[in-house]
Amino acid sequence: MLDALSKLAQKVGISNLAGGGALIVVLIFLTALVFTWRFIPGVRDFAIRVGWADLPNERRLNTLPLPNAGGLAIFAGFVVSVVVAWALRPIVIQDVQIQMLAILLGATILVLTGFIDDQFGLSPLFRLCVQLLCALLLVVNGLHIDFNSIPFLPHVSGQLNQPLGIAVTILWVVGLTNAMNLLDGVDGVVGGVSFVASVVLLVTAAQFPDRAAAVLLLAGLGGSALGYLRHNYNPSRIIMGDAGSYLFGYTLAAVSMLGTLKFSVGASLLVPLLVMALPILDTTQVVVGRLARGIRNPLGHPDKTHLHHRLLAATGQARRTALIMWLVALLCGVIGMIVQGVPPLAIGVTVILIAACLWFVAYRRVRAQDREAAALQGSEKVGMPESR
Repeated sequence: MLDALSKLAQKVGISNLAGGGALIVVLIFLTALVFTWRFIPGVRDFAIRVGWADLPNERRLNTLPLPNAGGLAIFAGFVVSVVVAWALRPIVIQDVQIQMLAILLGATILVLTGFIDDQFGLSPLFRLCVQLLCALLLVVNGLHIDFNSIPFLPHVSGQLNQPLGIAVTILWVVGLTNAMNLLDGVDGVVGGVSFVASVVLLVTAAQFPDRAAAVLLLAGLGGSALGYLRHNYNPSRIIMGDAGSYLFGYTLAAVSMLGTLKFSVGASLLVPLLVMALPILDTTQVVVGRLARGIRNPLGHPDKTHLHHRLLAATGQARRTALIMWLVALLCGVIGMIVQGVPPLAIGVTVILIAACLWFVAYRRVRAQDREAAALQGSEKVGMPESR
């Protein structure tokens, strides 16, 4: 029986079922999930008291002020999970310690920048400069793309490889950071897409014994996304703001360069590109459309041409829109795992796990909303004068 379970675990990507590595990954995931889940209500109450909220306007779907400090809770859950990972697997992290510190420092700067922008507003140029700085922070600490590893592009000489690789790295990090930010327009979309991407990349990285540090970071990021989604599925009680979307975009971009997917020289970027195809496609079509309309600064002129806005107009329901976006993200992830060569059993288990987790948090949010509506209706009845 144990031998059969061990062989099954190896097919899924767990090399040693009895070694504790899989349990540690689960523990890190649950730590981020539970901490974020439980921490958000307190953050929401404080945000309401101090006025950290998005006011209704022609672009936003909320009709009442909505707390926008969810990104702080997500970041807190992620950091707590990283501390747990550092305590439980110090040897695994030691080899990439400087890169992990660079990722955390860059994420911290972007979360702070996004939060300030949410509350007071920052110019697009300032935000772009900060994003470039955080991308360069990764480069100088050894996290960059080898240009010659990019599929479908010609190989270049060694003198050109490094500067071109640095340029592609900056474009990758800044582009994905903004792509996740632009995707955040309907309740539950970015949280669900980030969770799907984190788990898919985690399972992909787990196929290789030298990708343990990436697995730990992705477990924490996925758990934080799922914990937040419990409060953000429509009707949302809190939103992540730029702080949260910057965190997800930047961290996923950085972790994809942490040795996660370099199973061969020719596919080091193909898999994360496929997994993150949805936000990349959305940003591309929005930017091209705005440029075609004569808008010189496409990132500084928000509109309702995003994929989620068009889906919302077609479906008329935020919940259905989020579910479709999750499904598309999962499909892209499955294609990425197939390209990676992940065993079919591991792909099937991943799909079931992702679907079960998303259903669970969505169900809990809907149940909570029903209870809130019933309590509100009951209080209104109590306050009504008796009829004669």
